[in-house]
Formats: sequence, C-alpha cells, structure tokens
Amino acid sequence: MNKDLRNDLVAAVDQQILSPETPYVGETYHRLLKAGLDESTAKLQIVFCLCEEMEEILKKSRSFDENAYRKALDTLPIELDIEDA
Repeated sequence: MNKDLRNDLVAAVDQQILSPETPYVGETYHRLLKAGLDESTAKLQIVFCLCEEMEEILKKSRSFDENAYRKALDTLPIELDIEDA
C-alpha cells in the first residue's frame, strides 16, 4: 500500500475511533491496546479491515457493509506484515 493511501486510511480510522457513529471502532482500538499492541500497530490492524471492506465494495459494486466490517474487526489482532501495510 502506498504511503499516501495508508496515511489517508489511518486518518479515516482516527475519525472512526472518535466518532459516536462508529463506537465499535474505538472499542476495537482500545481492546487492541489492552492486548499489548502499540497505537500505530492497532490502527494499522483496523486499516487492514477497512481495506478489506473497500475491496469488497469495489469488487461487488455494493455499498459499505457495516456488519461485515464489524465482524472483521472482531477477528483482530491478526498477524500482519507491517512492511506491506
């Protein structure tokens, strides 16, 4: 993932963490921190889920599936190659 896109997605996740419309993102973030991940890694884990959902939107020409996003967040933490993120 290119650096500009990653920065934009991290900014989107930052907004989701603080938004009252997406409390489940903030809950996931704090759960990951409690599990021992640092702030950057926790956010990149969430970015990964957001990217997966975005890929599905593009592949299937459908709207955002909040339930699928929430289910993906529930699977975190996962092993990621942060070099590629």
